[in-house]
Amino acid sequence: MGDAGEGWIDAEARIQERMEELQEERSRSHTGPKKKPEQTRQVASLELARRELERQRQLVAHPMRRAQLDAAVADLDRRIAELTNFR
Repeated sequence: MGDAGEGWIDAEARIQERMEELQEERSRSHTGPKKKPEQTRQVASLELARRELERQRQLVAHPMRRAQLDAAVADLDRRIAELTNFR
């Protein structure tokens, strides 16, 4: 029965260590610069759209459509740059 008790003590010690690690991570994350969640979401959305346009651009053969896609990618790059400069 002593072995079972040691297992509980080890498990409790591991749980306590993990809780301390999580607390330390939280305190570190709170000391850093605050990011605006809406702005972060917008940037992620724009980057996703940019990747999709790049994929389409690689597949298209028509020069007019390629020019449209180039313009759209340039616009997305500009918008991403505007949002990331305000962080």
